[in-house]
Amino acid sequence: MRHLTRRAALAAGGLAALAAPALRAQGVVSDGVVKLGVLDDMSGVFADQQGMGDVVSARMAIEDFGGRVLGASIELIHGDLQNRADVGLAIARRWYDQDKVDAIFGIGNSAVALAVQPLAQEKRRIAVATAPGTTELTGKACAPLGVQWTYDNYALAKGTVTPLVRGGGRKWFFITSDYAFGHSLEQNAADLVRRLGGEVAGAVRAPLGETDYSSHLLRAAASGANVVGIAAAGLDLVNIVKQMGEFGLARRGIQPAALLCLLTNVRAMGLQTAQGLVFTEAYYWDQNDETRAFARRFEAIHGRPPTMMQASVWGAVTHYLNAIRDAGTDAAEPVMARMRATPINDFMTRNGRIREDGRVIRDMYLLRAKRPQDSRSEWDLLEVAGTIPGEEAYRPLAESECPLVRRT
Repeated sequence: MRHLTRRAALAAGGLAALAAPALRAQGVVSDGVVKLGVLDDMSGVFADQQGMGDVVSARMAIEDFGGRVLGASIELIHGDLQNRADVGLAIARRWYDQDKVDAIFGIGNSAVALAVQPLAQEKRRIAVATAPGTTELTGKACAPLGVQWTYDNYALAKGTVTPLVRGGGRKWFFITSDYAFGHSLEQNAADLVRRLGGEVAGAVRAPLGETDYSSHLLRAAASGANVVGIAAAGLDLVNIVKQMGEFGLARRGIQPAALLCLLTNVRAMGLQTAQGLVFTEAYYWDQNDETRAFARRFEAIHGRPPTMMQASVWGAVTHYLNAIRDAGTDAAEPVMARMRATPINDFMTRNGRIREDGRVIRDMYLLRAKRPQDSRSEWDLLEVAGTIPGEEAYRPLAESECPLVRRT
């Protein structure tokens, strides 16, 4: 009897062991679902370059992944941060606390991202900033569960400032959006101008959403600068470049330097105004067969090719879901460990990696707006003028102020 009981117990134990992987596959996903949030400017000056395009890209990534991971469904929600830190933080807090969101993507405003990243750390959730550029996210404000995925203001400034200064644009005046992104972009660009032997003649701060830049442009012209560094984005950038054309600054030998410019911005300016404009990005839709294939799929849904921010969401979401699958759990710490340990390879990124400060290291590209007569179609607006290797594009780790960086 004891022998039978022991045999039964062994059999039961064996069945339990066989069942354990299935139980783990279901049980390690919190709340039985993996929930993602896209938090972006959906209605303001940055909506065209991130906004619902980021949501489209996230949905494509989820569908390409098969809609499930570790046996659990993958859900997606989105919200409008309205370019206000208090609004964005409130949405993120509700998502983490009430809606049980596991990871937030986009976070398309630097001030909002600087508020959300420490919240994610507090709640033991993940924040993947695909849209904001402030270098503080991987500097003093870096966090173990935060990633800055697409670009940052150092890479944008270095890629654009270097060829312009070396080409004779040595005296700069900055027009800067008056919030965290603009301040960071101006500081990074101004530091590089001086490091390369150039001069900063002055700077002005403009409120986000300003429409009349005439007084700022008059100050820029009076400063004697031969380059106007535009530390602004979205419609603000478009308005500044258009008004520079209206004021005839280019005819006076003053070069506009767009420190963050995207495909949709060039389309809004028109090539007659934008032609020759040089700037730095992480992606252009017409680079190669893979970028074009993704762009065609995206355009079929969204009506236009993706910006670098929108394209990058696909890679960020896919990398995150792969990490959940490989870690065998959606718990933030082991998932982030897998994200950091795994190289990034997709249509946009070759042999990318997440550095210990949370910065994704990837190649950047110097782009130039085409002349109108060289454009073959509505979105054939840019040409790749050069490649900046990832190891050269970003601030060296030795100069990082991130407390996570090991010092030797």
